[in-house]
Amino acid sequence: MIGVLLSNLGSPEGPTEKALRHYLAEFLWDRRVTDLPRWKWWLILHGIILRTRPARSAKLYQRIWSDEGSPLLITTREQAAGIDKALGKSLGVSYAIAVGMRYGNPSIESALDELMGKGCDRLLVLPLYPQFSSATTASTFDAVADVFRKRKHHPEIRFLSGYHDDPGYLDALAGSIRDYWDREGEPDRFLISFHGMPVRTKECGDPYFEQCLTTAKGLRDRLGMDEKSAFLAFQSQFGNEEWLSPKTDKTLQAWARENLGRVDVVCPGFSSDCLETLEEIAMTNREIYRKAGGGDYRFIPCLNASAAHIDALAAIVRKGLAGWLDR
Repeated sequence: MIGVLLSNLGSPEGPTEKALRHYLAEFLWDRRVTDLPRWKWWLILHGIILRTRPARSAKLYQRIWSDEGSPLLITTREQAAGIDKALGKSLGVSYAIAVGMRYGNPSIESALDELMGKGCDRLLVLPLYPQFSSATTASTFDAVADVFRKRKHHPEIRFLSGYHDDPGYLDALAGSIRDYWDREGEPDRFLISFHGMPVRTKECGDPYFEQCLTTAKGLRDRLGMDEKSAFLAFQSQFGNEEWLSPKTDKTLQAWARENLGRVDVVCPGFSSDCLETLEEIAMTNREIYRKAGGGDYRFIPCLNASAAHIDALAAIVRKGLAGWLDR
């Protein structure tokens, strides 16, 4: 039996200071996220960050939290259900799908327990990050390996490292943007915003930056745009070291001084809307743009559980299962 693990970053249990302290302690202790010497980072994390950041982060999560809970978790479960339905029409073998988040619950370990409990002897892991990054994709690989490192037996495993140039994914992105513009009209300037990473990760061989460029080019080509009309930038910088540029917030501040009629922003590096899109881009960066003198500002939602996105993800899973479907 085949098991399919869908994984994303995860969310706190709730938008509270206590829940955020627990979530951030797990997230920020990951060596893939912060690779400072452990003793030094422990002092910074427990002496400063976990004393101040949970309260601030809780307020941000409160701005996006729904009655049903975390938007990211809700959407990931919808994606799993959609992929299950799409695969069920054509896969032709026995399989099961589970959701496991890298941090928080449901955990990767609980999802693997669920799949192994159903008798899965082959496992396909799909981290829902289109662009590979050591801090996200590789960290998911570590978490899966850590689970099986403690056990005497593990299934045959395939791990999908990304889909930044997948035609179905790019077609779905372009289609969602065209649909939005058909309803709302086209903007005067269009910004493609990816999550930022420290520059040193690029210098150490992480392919994330180049894959973001490839995704942006594929999207521009499908929309018939160039680099001047569809600009690329990076968001979510924190800490004191140099991060990838240009910066999303600085770009928007500069654009605000140009008296543009309307600016639209899309975030193709996120498979689901989450804190970084719903709060940082749709709210905080809108406020930054308008405070700097800008006018109309629109955030184009992520692909989420749209039909085109589900079809693209199901096709990616199906390709990942090649060979197994004949056994």
